Amino acid sequence: MTNTIAIFGLLVVLMAIGMPVGVALGLTVLSFMFIFTDVPLESVALKMFTGIEKFEIMAIPFFILAGNFLTHGGVARRMINFATAMVGHLRGGLGMSSVLACALFAAVSGSSPATVVAIGSILIPAMLKQGFSLRFASGVVASAGGLGILIPPSIVMVMYAVTTNSSVGALFMAGVIPGLLLAFMLGVCTWYVAKKRNFPTLPAASWGERFAAFRKAFWGLMLIVVVMGGIYSGLFTPTEAAAMSAVYAFFIAVFVYKDLTFKQIPRVLLDSANMSSMLLFIIASAVLFSFILTSEQIPQRMADAIVASGMGVIGFLIVVNILLLVAGALMEPSSVILILAPILFPVATALGIDPIHFGVMIVVNMEIGMITPPVGLNLFVASGITNAGLTEMSKAVLPWLYTMLVFLMLITYIPEISLFLPRALGMM
Repeated sequence: MTNTIAIFGLLVVLMAIGMPVGVALGLTVLSFMFIFTDVPLESVALKMFTGIEKFEIMAIPFFILAGNFLTHGGVARRMINFATAMVGHLRGGLGMSSVLACALFAAVSGSSPATVVAIGSILIPAMLKQGFSLRFASGVVASAGGLGILIPPSIVMVMYAVTTNSSVGALFMAGVIPGLLLAFMLGVCTWYVAKKRNFPTLPAASWGERFAAFRKAFWGLMLIVVVMGGIYSGLFTPTEAAAMSAVYAFFIAVFVYKDLTFKQIPRVLLDSANMSSMLLFIIASAVLFSFILTSEQIPQRMADAIVASGMGVIGFLIVVNILLLVAGALMEPSSVILILAPILFPVATALGIDPIHFGVMIVVNMEIGMITPPVGLNLFVASGITNAGLTEMSKAVLPWLYTMLVFLMLITYIPEISLFLPRALGMM
């Protein structure tokens, strides 16, 4: 118990003084190892390296590169224009457009931070210029950007599938209906907040204008077909799909839309490398942090307590959700899955919980963790766009956070929301 308090106490203190997430995680581990354990410090470099050498993690830089090509190449802007033409006339116009644009971009980028960057860098300044509050503009984009790990393809889903030997294809299909449902619920929340605060709308677009916007966004939207079609046809793995998405995004940005010149490509590559290195460093540090938790038997003791209590399915799912919400607020999603999924998965299957349904539930928890301090990546990305502090960003996402918690309850206790589509396609 003392070691547990020491680990999390030190991490909270380092976060509270404004230390970067990756550095805080790494320094917590080094300090704890030096003071409380006999684990050789030489193992630090090895653990950090093994944390990012997995084949599936290679997809992260590719999806980020694809997202940057889409953003710099005007593809994201065309998706935003299409989304605005479809829903901009509703109350909170640009806010509603943000939700739809994030859902579309999530289906091509596979990354929540990349979605927040691509959509937020354009729509947050536009919303501020039109009279929306900073909290509303940043909150809606940071929250809707979380769709990047729920709407397939999703790296977090791949990590769960690999860890538990589940079907990647079935898990991807299981994320489609929940992803669309969450996008709808976030849209309703956005509409309600905008109506309550009397935020402006945009003039309604004609069907001709909507078709013109769709035609201009067509090549970007086709990336969804290329990536998902390639995965389900067996042409390439999800990681290879990420590489394919980067090549396709480069092609349409440079040769189809011609918004990106060859002189701009080095800048895109550098920006992608910067974002990738930041995320990979956080992942490496999170894996190191996970190693300490595992070596101290903290997750195992939690799991043993759950099994020993003799609770039923409903009680188990409540405890698991609470555990995952806390873990998601403190660690990067892939690390949480790598630690807890192997421990919780056997208990879930023993209680008769479907592995695919359980996986979607875990992903939704991780999605909420993306906007939960102190380690919510989307909060930090949105903070970088708006220059707002972490406290301000945490308050900004509250209406959408509450909506996502309601959605989590639906996903947890109505398995058919997740399982209908993969069952209908004969994947289960």
